[in-house]
Amino acid sequence: MYNYIGDKIMTKLLSGIECRNKLKEKLTKKINKIKEKITITVISVGNDEASKIYIKNKIKECQSVNIECQHLHFEKTTTNELINLITKLNKDKNITGILVQLPLPKNIEENKVINTIDYKKDIDGLTKSNIAKLYSNQKGIIPCTAKGIIDLLEYNKIEIEGKNITIIGRSNLVGKPLTLALLNKNATVTTCHSKTKDLKKHTKKADIIIVAVGKPNLIKKEMISKNSIIIDVGINRINGKISGDIDKSVYKKCKAITPVPGGVGPMTVYEVLSNTLECYELQKNKK
Repeated sequence: MYNYIGDKIMTKLLSGIECRNKLKEKLTKKINKIKEKITITVISVGNDEASKIYIKNKIKECQSVNIECQHLHFEKTTTNELINLITKLNKDKNITGILVQLPLPKNIEENKVINTIDYKKDIDGLTKSNIAKLYSNQKGIIPCTAKGIIDLLEYNKIEIEGKNITIIGRSNLVGKPLTLALLNKNATVTTCHSKTKDLKKHTKKADIIIVAVGKPNLIKKEMISKNSIIIDVGINRINGKISGDIDKSVYKKCKAITPVPGGVGPMTVYEVLSNTLECYELQKNKK
């Protein structure tokens, strides 16, 4: 997909919707060949509005490929109650995967809860076991957004190996696992954050820039090179509209960019399905 200005083709738009649809076709065929029922459990606590939307989208996507999804919602609960629940789900052979919707309320010890999940049922890929596998470049479950970005790049035949890639953001959900995943793909990776001095110095030399901080208009056209590829992970709601972390001026200068919405978001939700299938295969191979 390309962005047109008049009759002139400008920047290529890296559509996450197009990529998701193509990959989903292949995944659906694989799932349809499986005789056993694949079931996941989504656990949520509280009433975060964004979380409600994400869960609704995940359930809808699961149902579209015949993955059964049960949603366990708690208005209030404790760390121990969640740990006990997850321990039971770990032992339940009818449950293929477990997903705890983040963020959890402040009274919940998030790390304890996440790391109670059996790594073979860890759809989000956030347990210490799966992160350790990512760190050591072993087969494991990769966090959904990081995996989605790599699948999107590869779908568009954008070379990763040997490229200078600058990631802005070091969160446990995106920045850190993405850094490891790209290193495993033989990229040269620079990770920037709020304490980085002279951000422009790093973005200017990058072949690929990945921004995931939630600050609108953070990256402007003077901060990038002409042929750079931009992955915009940011989600910002301004006056009822959704925008990313990239200033609109960048669209006229970069080689390719993910739109917001319609870029990384659909890929993240797709990877819930992909990781669920990987969880099934891990458990099957362990029998």
